[in-house]
Amino acid sequence: MAAKRASKAAATAAKKATKATKAPRRVVAKTPIARARRPRAAIDPVTRELIKNALSTIADNMVVSVIRTSRSNVVKQNLDFSTGIHLADGQLVAQGLSLPLHLGAMMPALRGVLNRFQGNIRPHDILISNDPYEGASHLNDIFMFKPVFAGRELVAFMCTILHHTDMGGRVPGGNATDSMEIYQEGFRIPPIKVAEEGRLNDTFFRLFEKNVRMPERVLGDFRSQIASVSIAEKEMQKLIAEWGGATVKTYMQELIDYAERLTRASIARLPDGDVGFTDYMDDNGIGIGPVRYQLRLIKKGDRMHVDYTGTSPQNGGALNPNFACTASCTWAALRTVLDPEIPTNAGFYKPIKVTAPEGCFLNPQFPAALGARGAAGYRVRHAVMGLLAQLLPDRLQACPGGSEFAVAVGGYYKDRTPFMTLEFHNTTGIGGGPNKDGQDAGPFCIGNLANTPMELIETEAPVMYEEYGFLPDTDGAGKYRGGLGIVRQYRFLADEQTVQVRSDREFNPPWGLFGGKPGAGQRNFLNPDRQNERLPTKFIRTLGKDDVLRAEMPGAGGYGNPFERDARAVAEDVCHGKISLRRAREVYGVAVDPATYAVDEEETRRLRSGAPS
Repeated sequence: MAAKRASKAAATAAKKATKATKAPRRVVAKTPIARARRPRAAIDPVTRELIKNALSTIADNMVVSVIRTSRSNVVKQNLDFSTGIHLADGQLVAQGLSLPLHLGAMMPALRGVLNRFQGNIRPHDILISNDPYEGASHLNDIFMFKPVFAGRELVAFMCTILHHTDMGGRVPGGNATDSMEIYQEGFRIPPIKVAEEGRLNDTFFRLFEKNVRMPERVLGDFRSQIASVSIAEKEMQKLIAEWGGATVKTYMQELIDYAERLTRASIARLPDGDVGFTDYMDDNGIGIGPVRYQLRLIKKGDRMHVDYTGTSPQNGGALNPNFACTASCTWAALRTVLDPEIPTNAGFYKPIKVTAPEGCFLNPQFPAALGARGAAGYRVRHAVMGLLAQLLPDRLQACPGGSEFAVAVGGYYKDRTPFMTLEFHNTTGIGGGPNKDGQDAGPFCIGNLANTPMELIETEAPVMYEEYGFLPDTDGAGKYRGGLGIVRQYRFLADEQTVQVRSDREFNPPWGLFGGKPGAGQRNFLNPDRQNERLPTKFIRTLGKDDVLRAEMPGAGGYGNPFERDARAVAEDVCHGKISLRRAREVYGVAVDPATYAVDEEETRRLRSGAPS
């Protein structure tokens, strides 16, 4: 055993020395290393299905546990968290029904933990990290892992990743877009043990409590994570007791191999091709822009490669996603066009390579700030969907609306107790598709955050919602139109509060496809009934009592020529107040009677033919 460890150490040192002599041009998303196949007993598909369903149930029960025991609305209502089960070597084997954004983010975080503690993990340990430079995502997301043993053998890890309301830093909520380095963003936790063989680390909890603004809420959510992984570890022990550790291990690895086979078969059914797409963010969080997302997809046989060469370089601000986040969002978008029956595990990633140049916006280098990377993650998914539309024009929808708006409000009551609320808005409309309109307020298929009721947000902080509804004439026009934009209007009730907003697509609105028009862009206003000041899409302001923020979120893109839209569908939209008579006439070429909402067939034919009035 000693000789084996020495050999392994020597190999690791040699690998590091080799790496030091080469400066790789691009970073490649790491997937688990394929091992040589060992002869093993024949796989029973019934047993495989039973164990797959048992693992999925354990992962989903972790979701239920977090919802029932967490404290903050961003977790309990917005559902900004995920759960998963991993093999002892770090490969994901099952994931709960939670965020696709976290689809590929757990393995890099666990890899960082294993790099620190491999060989020093005991039953009832609990390990955590939020350090993006050791595999995690951004500081608000804490990854927690609890090992599962069969006898003395490490078999699996239970995992939760949860977005915490606050991690300290220069502004409440930690999502400021204008931070320039990670040191400004809050409490950075390297891979550590918060429990050793069941004994909680009191020193960590004391440090944690003193470095966050809402300790009761944050520690409540943290203990919710502990409860979730602890319950899951017990359920996993029951599964091992029922089937035996060797059988569970065999079938967990088989599930990964099975997912890889299904993924390769699903990719092989898609047409081969080499396609590209370009999308833009308005700026990088500090006013420098636009930020170019340059993508290329090479699909050949049963493999895919997405390359981000040509993307803008990192140049400040906190919108950068680290590469693990970029790869995770890419995989999540690609999964939407593949077989939905593919199990969500490490096997899915193996046939799909993701690369991005070091130092580009989507693969920033230390000490880049990453706190507001959620908006960039959405944009990655939008851009990959646009890329796929070039390969599969008859299957993809136009760009969804909004999906990037976030607002954090924090301050102190008169007795100096803090208040804070954090909202990620995610129900802002789907783009028009090849055969149907985009759903108004429909959730983006790879967003999956829930729509938090306004009344619940009002209980967390002195904020009153004055308006929440659809915005007429904000659709992306098309044969099949995009979903309408949404307005949220907030009145602030404290004497003073810090308000930070993260939004985008003011200058680069959601794109249409194949003749479809873009949706309306993002617009923010301060005190619309008074000075009506136009605000940028990203800002931090100290606002006073009765100040009002109005956020008009983008509409979704349209699909196809608007003049080919069914005239009766246009008239119906006018009847429902979704578009105006003028827009129906000028954009869709449809004349609608304002009294009966009937289509004037003759005038519509004239408008669509281009004949003069």
